Amino acid sequence: MDRRQFSSSAISALGLAAMAVLREAEAAGIADISNAEASQGLKTALERGAVAAVDLLGKPDGFLANPKVRIPLPGFLADAAKFLRAMGRGKQIEELEVAMNRAAEAAVPLARQLLVNAVKGMTVTDAKNILTGGETSVTTFFADKTRTPLATRFLPVVTKATERVGLAEKYNRVAGKASGMGLVKKEDATIEQYVTRKTLDGLYFVIGEEEKKLRQDPVGSGSAILKKVFGALK
Repeated sequence: MDRRQFSSSAISALGLAAMAVLREAEAAGIADISNAEASQGLKTALERGAVAAVDLLGKPDGFLANPKVRIPLPGFLADAAKFLRAMGRGKQIEELEVAMNRAAEAAVPLARQLLVNAVKGMTVTDAKNILTGGETSVTTFFADKTRTPLATRFLPVVTKATERVGLAEKYNRVAGKASGMGLVKKEDATIEQYVTRKTLDGLYFVIGEEEKKLRQDPVGSGSAILKKVFGALK
């Protein structure tokens, strides 16, 4: 693949498909960027985005105060919340909501090294898929590489944070039976499974958002390679 072809793929992935914009970007110097530089720029962007997401979410109120990733009550418990509050159990509802989000905040820092390792081990095929895979390609890359091992790491932390909440135990008893009858998704059969899944969803979502910011403002990132690779696309 020559440099011009690689650059065109990158531009397409960023939504710059119009030929006039392509010519403008190439005139700005993108055709002079080597495949190695483009690959390194992508790795730098992904790693910075992943680390930034961990730092953003893995702190008090990282999930709880962020409406984009805040973990809501699961399934039928969310439907029953108004009824439970009317019965004077609003405090229990609030306690569970806080516990779920605090569990997510406590678990996320465990993801840092696995995410960084995934970027360092990125193959040429991975890079191509990210550059040509559309807006969800970054989320897909990290989810494919890390979801299973991270779920294993997160689950004990989430369990410890929620096991002291009485309503969580009651949910697990009811949801376990409902799951056996096909009324609740298997992955939501316990609070711990549900919170672990939602924590990962939130993490991958924010990674994608952070990576978009780096592409939009490579100069502000302070990285020479990002400025060269993504700056040429401005």
